[in-house]
Amino acid sequence: MNVSEIAKNANTSALVLAHLSTDLKNQALRLMADALEANCDSILAANKKDLEFAKNEGIPKALVDRLVLNEEKVRGMSKGIRSVAELQDPVGVVKSVMEMDQDLVVEQVTCPIGVIGAIFEARPDAVPQISSLCFKSGNAVILKGGTEAQNSNKVIVGLLVEAMNKVPGVPQAAVQMIETRLEVADMLKEDKYIHLIVPRGSNSFVRYIQENTRIPVLGHSEGICHGYIDKFADIDKAIRICLDSKLQYPAACNAIETLLVHKDIADKVLPGLVEKFREKKVELVGCIKTCHLVAEVAEACEADWDLEYSDLKLSIKTVDSLSDAVKFINKHGSGHTDVIITENSDRAEQFLNEVGSASVMWNASTRFADGFRYGLGAEIGISTNRTHARGPVGLEGLVIYKYKLHGNGQIVADYSGDNAREFTHTLKPIAE
Repeated sequence: MNVSEIAKNANTSALVLAHLSTDLKNQALRLMADALEANCDSILAANKKDLEFAKNEGIPKALVDRLVLNEEKVRGMSKGIRSVAELQDPVGVVKSVMEMDQDLVVEQVTCPIGVIGAIFEARPDAVPQISSLCFKSGNAVILKGGTEAQNSNKVIVGLLVEAMNKVPGVPQAAVQMIETRLEVADMLKEDKYIHLIVPRGSNSFVRYIQENTRIPVLGHSEGICHGYIDKFADIDKAIRICLDSKLQYPAACNAIETLLVHKDIADKVLPGLVEKFREKKVELVGCIKTCHLVAEVAEACEADWDLEYSDLKLSIKTVDSLSDAVKFINKHGSGHTDVIITENSDRAEQFLNEVGSASVMWNASTRFADGFRYGLGAEIGISTNRTHARGPVGLEGLVIYKYKLHGNGQIVADYSGDNAREFTHTLKPIAE
């Protein structure tokens, strides 16, 4: 089957999924979760083949780290699917009711986007996340994982599809997978049947997708995240948060790449923090002020402030004020996730309001910027777009809305010209 046929079948399935009952969707999701747990051994066997392939091909360590599965991760996949099943169905929610005139009422109601094309590197655990979110939100999905994860992805998709198809009424093409780069190029041309592309991977990979399709793209090309230690920070708290933000998973897109420190606290916090980073083999580069303060930090070049390392490297800059920190982040950040560490609530609120990123935090690790941790069940990806979906994108980011107008024979001519009838435009309460 070629990509055009796959896309067409997905679109047909999406029309069915759009009005599938919540009970049937949740029944299918629970079967999907059960299938992954029951077949953990086959998933890990496939993953072992992928890891051997990655080793032989010299794939970068950051990608390999995202590729690895174990029993805990498989259980996590199942847990994520079940959490999606427990969430409120986002489809068919009435957002507003406007009485335009007597017996002429328009409702704004949520509905699925349609067909989602999800393209991602490594991360086989992204398959159940994306599939479950698309399914619960009434969208069909076409998956394309990286070559390095092809065995894991194939087994996981097979299990999910088999489980879904046990539920009457679920269309067979609700979840499909393509496997080659040529198919990706073909998929990006299917703007008639595919309504949104969600890429997850390196910045160069996402930029390629954005530049080679007319289909809307939701995602982020870079994860240049910042931590800012304010002059009113609690030092122990700052050290703990910064270490977690960088070291808990250095390859993650929400790990910090640049640390900003207020000049008034730099000499109190940096020596101890640098020592702890060096114990964890983190390469440190910094501005001249930072280098003078801590000799172990090498001098940064201008390009460092705009790099996503995705590894054990961190840039450090000493800043003169909170305003300077905000300006620096808005200039060099990617709009992903940034945190302020301070005990001053007014300064925290200024930071949260003025930094233009999708997730802004106060006294908490940037690693919390995640769909599951935010209570979204899972995430299809993290968006830095300034459209309807930003930050970790869960169910609400996968629905749009339509207007349903209920009339009783009214025509526009009655509201035009001399003696035109006036609209009342009365906002009505939403029925529970």
